[in-house]
Amino acid sequence: MRTSEFDYPLPQELIAQTPEPERDHSRLLVLDRTLGTLSHRRFDDLPTYLNPGDVLVLNDSKVIPARLRGCNARTGGNFEVFLVEEVAENEWWAMMRPGKRAKVGTSLQILNKARDASAFTAVVQEVNEEGHRRLRFDGPGNVLDALDGLGEIPLPPYIARAGEIPSDRERYQTIYAQRAGSVAAPTAGLHFTPGLLENLRTRGVKVCFVTLHVGLGTFSPIKTEELAEHVMHYERYEIPVETAKAIQDAKKTGRRIVAVGTTTVRVLESAGTSLRGRTNIFIHPPFRFNIVDAMVTNFHLPRSTLLMLVAAFAAPAETRGREMILQAYKEAVERKYRFFSYGDAMLIL
Repeated sequence: MRTSEFDYPLPQELIAQTPEPERDHSRLLVLDRTLGTLSHRRFDDLPTYLNPGDVLVLNDSKVIPARLRGCNARTGGNFEVFLVEEVAENEWWAMMRPGKRAKVGTSLQILNKARDASAFTAVVQEVNEEGHRRLRFDGPGNVLDALDGLGEIPLPPYIARAGEIPSDRERYQTIYAQRAGSVAAPTAGLHFTPGLLENLRTRGVKVCFVTLHVGLGTFSPIKTEELAEHVMHYERYEIPVETAKAIQDAKKTGRRIVAVGTTTVRVLESAGTSLRGRTNIFIHPPFRFNIVDAMVTNFHLPRSTLLMLVAAFAAPAETRGREMILQAYKEAVERKYRFFSYGDAMLIL
């Protein structure tokens, strides 16, 4: 299939710039794959679609304040540093702007949120083929633990406002986020509240977690015209033993696995027998799903790998899911659903 086949028109005003006042009051577009029908509900109606014994799997990765500011320790020139992936303690791959001035050996003074010098410095160790810099941080402890006082929440570029607002620290994070490491939110989970999760548990739904630290690769534009030529970046994942057992037991007894978000789908469909590792699985039509039976997701960018994944899920092992999803998106646009990270949700059954 071709990348251009996953394009669709989207009015700019439908790109959500802020979240709904209440997380679970987002709209929910329900696609029944068997019947080919669409229903329009609210997110807190989700429990009515799940059955006792279903296993709901969520990604508990926590978004880090990955956007840092720094200056050249010798010249005073300013840099923006965007952390991409942790290599080891105090060692990160990062994007830097302006990149041409960030040569190997360049020493940085890291600034805090008030733009004053912090206790951390960094040195450029290496530049890879993508132009990312490997930085070695030095300071009092692990820079990961200090990011709340140093960095900004890495809101995606289509949220077109100047910097973060106070509510972003809470709302661009799931309520169950535990393990720091993502540079973008697993956005399908942003709609859940403690009350909604308790409602699901009360109904007999088993709630489990996996971890996949979301990197920039998930959102990188596809530069190839043929999907088969695109290569995904690797992202780290981990599946707790209790989650693996719950999934295994459910599959044996014919109960559904409901994945919350494309990141969770990618973990479950690529893990195999390994409970931790790195995955660069690229799911696009046609793809045969072995684990996931239903999924909750947000609305995704045109031509994105995320849109291709949901198209594959709409019609497993076939290519007609593209038409199903694009038709659903067309109706969502007509009904003025809100799109992307802070937007509305979709349930595919």
